[in-house]
Amino acid sequence: MLNDKLKDYNIILASASPRRHAFLKSMNIDFEVRLHPVNEVYSNKLKGTEITDYLAKLKAEAFKDSLKDNDILITSDTIVWLENKPVEKPKDQDDAFRMIKSLSNKTHEVMTSICFTQKSGQKTVNTTTKVTFKVLTDDEIWYYVNTYKPLDKAGAYGIQEWIGAIAITNIEGSYNNVVGLPTHLLYETLINIVNA
Repeated sequence: MLNDKLKDYNIILASASPRRHAFLKSMNIDFEVRLHPVNEVYSNKLKGTEITDYLAKLKAEAFKDSLKDNDILITSDTIVWLENKPVEKPKDQDDAFRMIKSLSNKTHEVMTSICFTQKSGQKTVNTTTKVTFKVLTDDEIWYYVNTYKPLDKAGAYGIQEWIGAIAITNIEGSYNNVVGLPTHLLYETLINIVNA
């Protein structure tokens, strides 16, 4: 399996996300975490997956000179995309309420890019999942925001939490992508890299 193929490689995950850590563990991938702060600024000319591709590559920049021959660095970025605009992480609970209210009774897209960086080159892949929310009442939104405090999440919600159970009427694409990492794409790309 993949872990056998990866035994000659050192997998580095440049993410503080507990959800991404849990996904790699669940896939039996041995990895180490290395963090480097990044100022996530991008041109407003970028749209959709152009943003996540750019930021995933930007997160890899700081590590490029320190990579060894057998290292595979994994960086990733996720955005929520609604009505041709990104929905960022909320600044505070009022902002989180406003964001979730904007998703109510609509379909939005969750886009994730994963960048794989080696000394010998770089590959970036992405995927999009469509998520539809029911009409949410103000009480439901405030209950979620006050109870779960989703200030670290793009779009101000975590699909794996209460709101995912009560609000989502339809999903097209990878569920794990909405949690924070399209694991099928991670697996497939790593297989291709080690078999190349």
